[in-house]
Amino acid sequence: MTTGFRDFRVAQKVTESDIITSFYLEPVDGAPVWEARPGQYLTVRVPTADGHLLKSYSVSGDAAQTSGYRITVKREAGLDGAPDGVGSCWLHDVVQVGDEIAVAAPRGTFYLDEESTRPVILLSGGVGLTPMVSMLHRLRETDRDVYFLHACEGGSVHALRDEVLGLATARTKTLFVYRSPSAEDEAAQAFDAKGFIDKAFLQRHLPLDDYEVYLCGPTPFMVAMYHLLQKLGIPKSRIAYEFFGKGGSLDKVEEPTRSKTAASRAAPAIQALTFVTDPDAWASADETPRPVKATFDAVPDTSAITSKGDVVFRKSDASATWGDGVSSLLELAENAGIDPEFSCRTGICGACECRLISGEVEYTQAPLEEPEDGHVLICCTRPKGPVVLDI
Repeated sequence: MTTGFRDFRVAQKVTESDIITSFYLEPVDGAPVWEARPGQYLTVRVPTADGHLLKSYSVSGDAAQTSGYRITVKREAGLDGAPDGVGSCWLHDVVQVGDEIAVAAPRGTFYLDEESTRPVILLSGGVGLTPMVSMLHRLRETDRDVYFLHACEGGSVHALRDEVLGLATARTKTLFVYRSPSAEDEAAQAFDAKGFIDKAFLQRHLPLDDYEVYLCGPTPFMVAMYHLLQKLGIPKSRIAYEFFGKGGSLDKVEEPTRSKTAASRAAPAIQALTFVTDPDAWASADETPRPVKATFDAVPDTSAITSKGDVVFRKSDASATWGDGVSSLLELAENAGIDPEFSCRTGICGACECRLISGEVEYTQAPLEEPEDGHVLICCTRPKGPVVLDI
């Protein structure tokens, strides 16, 4: 089994806020780290009683560094403060300086377009600022106008604030919005506005321009910002966002109200989110597709297949034809009205695994851990001719 992991040593563990800690990781083998693009994420192998889980965290430091990475992680908590995030609690409570952890290479297509010269809006909520800080490191070396807008509860949970201010150039405008600032925040004038980022706030602080937007944060925040930005004239093609789920998912969700139940009204694709600091990831240009053939005991019924490239979803009694503009079998299934299980869409979590009844597929991005023989991860595969899937 090929996993693509390397051992990294925790060189530093730095508290960034009451709930957020940074981990500085250096490769044990002493070799340069894998190349990362500003905005991409690392996948960490988290040990459990039953084996391990795979959790992903954005690179929050300068992606140009070759000696190591930094990830900045929020400690998740459940009801009454009980631990909820397995990966984040393990990192916060168990992992110490000097410990070694297994890390996979950076992934994700949510990263800064360095060929563009357009002005940039980096718009984040909560711990969603981590990939934005990595982008800001790179943008400070350019002459692009940058608007760094960040919303959070208050100063006690605002991570990397001083670093962001230190990275700002004459072409950078930083704006912090606190929902519930403390008396200390008020006295220190640590924020630029109180409440929420809304239409009036954006109109007041953003001049009309041809922006590219990078968006990350809690699901209701992203849904609201996605619709608001379009109302202000920014086309959806210029709004890149980061969470588990395909790029079109936000189009299916109405703007939420500011209530605790807002996220519950999201479409199934958004309800499947497990943590929002992971990007939607597809194949990188330098990866070679790997074929996977079906294994089965009985001859399958392929009568529903009518042409090369057709895909049959047997349990759903549906079929679809593969064509241009479709990135994966998962996306093809969704376009056909099927709602398969998924979480990461990157070949990491294994939630989309299903049996390949007949035909052959190829991986466009190698999974970190391969499924058993005869099974495939539909989030990162495409058909090599007619196939039948057991979904």
